[in-house]
Amino acid sequence: MRYVLIVIVLASVGCGRQAVRASEKKFLADQVMVFDQDPHESSANDHVRTNREGAAGGNGAGGGGCGCN
Repeated sequence: MRYVLIVIVLASVGCGRQAVRASEKKFLADQVMVFDQDPHESSANDHVRTNREGAAGGNGAGGGGCGCN
């Protein structure tokens, strides 16, 4: 039982250390990898979320929602 647990832990740790090569990053930036297909709907959802949470920022811009820009 202990041997099986050690093998599972080592396999899990080994899977998390896979690095992405520079030649593979172009696949991550592909249009298929985008979750939201409609940019207008995404913008509207961001606007509603900003107003609801009372915070702004954190969407690729400097500073956060705390007002300490």
